[in-house]
Amino acid sequence: MSPRIKKRGVSVVPGKKPRHILSQGGTGRQRNKKKASPKLKTKKLQILEKIKENPIISPRAEHAWEAWQTFNPAAILLEDHVHFLYRAIGPDGVSRVGYAASRDGVTIDERLAYPVYEHPSLKRSFSVASYSSGGSWGGAEDSRIVRVDEEDVLYMTYTACDNGLRVGLTSIKVDDFLNKKWKWKLPVLISPPGEVHKNWLIFPEKIHGRYAILHSIKPDIQVEYRDSLAFDDASYIESSHGGKPRKGCWDKWLRGAGAPPIKTKYGWLLLYHAMDNDWSKYKVGAMLLDLADPTRILCRAKEPILEPEESYENNGYKPGIVYVSGAVVKNGRIFVYYGGADSYVCVAHADLEEFLAALRQKEARPKLKGGMVKDKK
Repeated sequence: MSPRIKKRGVSVVPGKKPRHILSQGGTGRQRNKKKASPKLKTKKLQILEKIKENPIISPRAEHAWEAWQTFNPAAILLEDHVHFLYRAIGPDGVSRVGYAASRDGVTIDERLAYPVYEHPSLKRSFSVASYSSGGSWGGAEDSRIVRVDEEDVLYMTYTACDNGLRVGLTSIKVDDFLNKKWKWKLPVLISPPGEVHKNWLIFPEKIHGRYAILHSIKPDIQVEYRDSLAFDDASYIESSHGGKPRKGCWDKWLRGAGAPPIKTKYGWLLLYHAMDNDWSKYKVGAMLLDLADPTRILCRAKEPILEPEESYENNGYKPGIVYVSGAVVKNGRIFVYYGGADSYVCVAHADLEEFLAALRQKEARPKLKGGMVKDKK
């Protein structure tokens, strides 16, 4: 008999589809009907505005590789379109990377029927570490993508289930990416063997002429500077995690960084994951880091900017999880892309200047006005 595994109230038999559906808005399958113009859902004390059409990407039963879960998307703005690389899981238990794109940042205009990246692991077997990291038995998990200083290359970091959880790094030419020629460079593992590491981000701009990789936020912000992003099998980034819980604040337990940092005139905007005393719920915070020395925190939001409150964030493989892995700025608005309940791709957004102004007020909660998402032509 197949072993039955329980995770946060969800019962799963390896090889069988986990039983979860949205309590509102249907079964979670991506609908092919043309969507109306996105409308905001106004809610008191909402920080980032979540769109009414969430989730924007859901599992598709007709595609085995993404039939169970689609979540935790990387996002990048290229040629005025938002491109997504989302994590997908099907009955074989492998995390693969799927592709979708949107012109307005909300409506999915294109979504490929096949995965565009798969971690080339030599051994594929059940991994407890990978399973607790989102439900897969292995593969490429939770990718982030970035373009550094208008180079002709996109760099993707991700959690590689390769004899444990390590950080993988690969890259692809911008033209190949846009033309859907998935010529990814052979990945390298940049975190040390025998250690668990996740959520490493590359800054979208060199700092003091060097590439910058943020690899830890606890007990403090840790950044590695390198002249090149070329690694070999013997070079790793040493990273430490730990320290005591923060006191007197909502983000008592820091988990890891979210989307790649966004450069603003006030500092690097960094979104991150944390928990309070309720370990079953992930929440998202925001902080500004010094532009010249991003290990120095200039300010941080006094309360979470994103919390698991909606049905699609509390009905899924991991109820109570909002996990940010992508963010872009388009037409003056910040679009934050996240996984809901480790099952769906969702989006929240705000006017960037209003968000930053509220964030910089020491005692203010960054509560923002809503508004229609309109693409400037």
